[in-house]
Amino acid sequence: MPLFKEELRPFIRSMLDEDIGRGDITTLATIPADATLKAEMNARETMVIAGIDIAEKIIHTVDPAIKVEIMAQDGIEVTAGNVIMTLDGNARNILTAERSALNLLQHLSGIATLTKTYVKEIEHTQCRLLDTRKTIPTYRKLAKYASKMGGAMNHRMRLDDGILIKDNHIASVGSVKAAVIAAKNYGSDASTIGITVECDTLDQALDAVNAGADRLLLDNMTNDMLSEAVTKYKGKVKLEASGGVTLETIKSIAETGVDYISVGRITQSAPAVDIGLDYKV
Repeated sequence: MPLFKEELRPFIRSMLDEDIGRGDITTLATIPADATLKAEMNARETMVIAGIDIAEKIIHTVDPAIKVEIMAQDGIEVTAGNVIMTLDGNARNILTAERSALNLLQHLSGIATLTKTYVKEIEHTQCRLLDTRKTIPTYRKLAKYASKMGGAMNHRMRLDDGILIKDNHIASVGSVKAAVIAAKNYGSDASTIGITVECDTLDQALDAVNAGADRLLLDNMTNDMLSEAVTKYKGKVKLEASGGVTLETIKSIAETGVDYISVGRITQSAPAVDIGLDYKV
């Protein structure tokens, strides 16, 4: 789910304005205007690539004449030492574009890489990994694109993408049943996109099913509770587990039989991967 071209242009322009300011004075002071160089972007660890085309667009926004060759596509896992991009052109402009291009590529590839580690833990099951809305503001489309490159399913880009009744909604109206009825009466969206209810207990899960929910978000439940929910409701409603899921726990959660597991940390807490731009003599 990458940004569209019309969204990328102002995004990249804003990124470069933030980084360059009035000009890269160190480069302007030390590098002759006509100097050229060749450089390689190298993976310094195993990673899943995400954002390589956007990195190219950042470079070409600075200087369309720089020759860029992309050596690794988004969604592909590469190992340390692999060249993922080569550059050939004006030295000043490559140096000026370097940090913005690397920052974005490292960040998005970090999300894709962490996501892939979670996906590998549950690939022996029918369970699917979901991302969440836990993203850096204004970076959501990019973060969710990166998680998709790592193998996750995108879930709820915005609040208008789905009806998700959570504990505060329930507390405000008094009961699960009241909240579901209100959602059903709100308009056509309920029947079109379905109603998900967050459940902290199995009693809430029963109330949600009886009220006509389409999906249960089973929050912070033990594996025994998840297994019981699967036994009772699998096939009647979709079952999603969430809440504090880690690499150490996701496998056993998936093996309970739930349909989905949502993990906020893949977009919220993924560390950047190590990509270097090395200059060739």
